[in-house]
Amino acid sequence: MTISSGKFIWYDQMSNDLPGSEKFYSEVVGWSLAPNTMNDQAYTLLAVGKTMVGGLMPIPADAAKSGARPTWMGYISVDNVDAYARKLTAAGGTIFRDPTDIPNVGRFAVVGDPHDAGFVLFRPNGEPPPGGPPAPGTPGTIGWHELQAGDLNSAFAFYSGLFGWTKSDAIDMGPMGAYQIFNIDEVQAGGMMTKTPQTPQPFWLYYINVEAIDAAAARATKAGGKICNGPLEVPGGQWIVQCLDPQGAMFAMVAPQR
Repeated sequence: MTISSGKFIWYDQMSNDLPGSEKFYSEVVGWSLAPNTMNDQAYTLLAVGKTMVGGLMPIPADAAKSGARPTWMGYISVDNVDAYARKLTAAGGTIFRDPTDIPNVGRFAVVGDPHDAGFVLFRPNGEPPPGGPPAPGTPGTIGWHELQAGDLNSAFAFYSGLFGWTKSDAIDMGPMGAYQIFNIDEVQAGGMMTKTPQTPQPFWLYYINVEAIDAAAARATKAGGKICNGPLEVPGGQWIVQCLDPQGAMFAMVAPQR
């Protein structure tokens, strides 16, 4: 199987209340839930139609002992997890969990960039599902990837050097600095900015596509979540809202209409 390195291909939430996560995200996003049948790990699959897009899992015991809190993690595809882990550490990144096989699923490593924003290196087993991924903008898929970086310039250099991401437009946000949009395989995929002093630590924020932002925000608050920022209109005419789920994991939503 040919693996295209450098693309976000999966997302999951590490949870301290798996049934609570299932209830919240199925109500807010509309994901359908499916049990994990690939191995004996506790894991709930999230689907858009017949396409699996992510999952929910308990925080692993070793991570919980290290103080890990509920959070969303993005999986970036690579053709060789071990080789990319070595490249990452040589570029100043950190390995939080050494390369490990997931039975019948693939090989992964939990890593961080030089400022400790976490993500996962992942090489799946087998062939991708037939028919390809859902069309861009499909509700329930991830529509944007945003890095609240420790430092914009050094963070971009890290990801560009590791995965070949390239610069697109840069938006001047005044005192907050520049918002650098980046391309993956010549398609706009997300943005990076130096985090504000009030943001405790660098992190990746994932924007879930929804049909209309006000209705989605209302579902989130009704289900026990909290709106942190928005709704806001962003360049290009999209609307966004940034949220905390009931466990404190941050996520965001994006829609073509208010």
